[in-house]
Amino acid sequence: MTGRGVKMMARRSTGKVRVARALWYVGKGTAELRTARLLPAAPGEALVRALFSGISRGTERLVLEGGIGRSEWERMRCPMQEGSFPFPVKYGYCATGVVEDGPADIVGRKVFCLHPHQNFFTVPVTALAPIPDDVPARRATLAANMETALNALWDSGAGPGDRIVVVGAGIVGLLVAALAARLPAATVTAVDLDQSRRPLAESLGAAFAKPATAPADADIVFHCSATSAGLNTAIACAGLEAAIVELSWYGSKPVEVELGGAFHSRRLKLVSSQVGMVSPSRRPRWDYRRRLSAALRLLAEPALDALVKEEIAFDEAPKRLPQILAPGTHGLAPVIRYPDP
Repeated sequence: MTGRGVKMMARRSTGKVRVARALWYVGKGTAELRTARLLPAAPGEALVRALFSGISRGTERLVLEGGIGRSEWERMRCPMQEGSFPFPVKYGYCATGVVEDGPADIVGRKVFCLHPHQNFFTVPVTALAPIPDDVPARRATLAANMETALNALWDSGAGPGDRIVVVGAGIVGLLVAALAARLPAATVTAVDLDQSRRPLAESLGAAFAKPATAPADADIVFHCSATSAGLNTAIACAGLEAAIVELSWYGSKPVEVELGGAFHSRRLKLVSSQVGMVSPSRRPRWDYRRRLSAALRLLAEPALDALVKEEIAFDEAPKRLPQILAPGTHGLAPVIRYPDP
């Protein structure tokens, strides 16, 4: 062990050792809670007590199914992940909590962290983003998804007055629709098979349509359904020389795309958008921290509470998540609620 490592252990060893519990995906369709000794916060670190953590239905379904392709194992690692793909792996990136120990200026502060589902965790202070006072901790679990939506809007080049279609009204799709609807004079339509998404879309300022009646001649189309059928619907909605911005993550699943028909004659563009890098249009001036802070500020909209309305208790997560994330299940993913101390 290096001298620096010995000093770090010495600094840590003076405080109370806490036993934390974390959710692990341990096999196809199987999750469990595991315990771990959590050392006290060292200088430059903070101990956080979790309040809520968001479940990414698309990504965590692939993790639970073992559907992350080997070529993506390193690129798909989340910041505080433990274990390795396919299993066992501690995965997740939408946690909110309260700082219980650390620098005096942040103790007691609500924070967001890209951390897996765990009731207590110690992280570098630089990994924490303060939650604005007007954003509740449960709603703040949408921060990572809001970053994805914001990055996609930048990638699209959408502007005032545009006709915008969002195919796939899950959490990311609805957040994209909510941001696009704030553009002056923009016309935004969310498209989904599930009619129950209509009131959600309308509460966020967007119209709603089923695929058979989706608008055509859109200036910008965002695809968020993670299905071949949805991508082909998105292509059908695009107007002349329009862009289809692809946000879906398919893992190792093949995708059938209809590039015949009018795809070439209309000179359509299929654009990849991925949150792992800041959009090129902003990259010279924006870093990850600035983007995350902006995403948190964009959550100061009470209507977004409808996207995090459902909760499950942390102790029930190993039993409930395989049901919630099973192939073929629908609905918005609930958030995990952690018990009071």
